[in-house]
Amino acid sequence: MFQALADPTRRGLVDRLTRGPATVSELAAPLPITLAAVVQHLQVLEACGLVRTEKVGRVRSCQVDPAGLRAAEQWLHERRTAWERWLDRLAEVLDEEGTT
Repeated sequence: MFQALADPTRRGLVDRLTRGPATVSELAAPLPITLAAVVQHLQVLEACGLVRTEKVGRVRSCQVDPAGLRAAEQWLHERRTAWERWLDRLAEVLDEEGTT
């Protein structure tokens, strides 16, 4: 998931989709890449669970998959909590050393 978001085009697509669903053509319009390239980016985002697509007739609609964003948010939260604990403990150790 984070590897997929490492690409600025894919981050832009996810950012756009957080404002609401869009068709592939709507997503591709402002970008300086081909429609086929946008489809490839969307396939990567869909494979990692960040985006869902649905084809109705000839139109493919895309939207953010909230479950995928929640998974990323949970992972980041766990990392942040662990780092905060480690830094708090380091501060305690440094305080103890300073008072001896």
